Amino acid sequence: MLVTFKSKASGDVIMFGDVAHRMMEIMGKEAGGQGIVTVEKLPEAIALLKAAAAADREAKRSLKEEDLPQLEAAADGSQRPFVSLSQRAMPLIELLERSLKKQVPVVWGV
Repeated sequence: MLVTFKSKASGDVIMFGDVAHRMMEIMGKEAGGQGIVTVEKLPEAIALLKAAAAADREAKRSLKEEDLPQLEAAADGSQRPFVSLSQRAMPLIELLERSLKKQVPVVWGV
């Protein structure tokens, strides 16, 4: 399953469902099929995602490249290339920041 985050401020951000649900949880949103980050909640959502990304980078700082996982489990039980939380969060953070600048919400599943 794919989830598409949409805003009139920028292009769509498409994520695997499990990854998108993790981002929703980090932003304090219920992980579901549809939702919204209102203009009023954009600053908080941005701050929460940035904090989670910074914590992820810090946790991996002491690891060597060869110590990082090469694969991760997908929601369907298969394997996919490992992508860090900080890398996955960046496109969504950028979408939220552009939306804040233009004062428009971000929605998904609608």
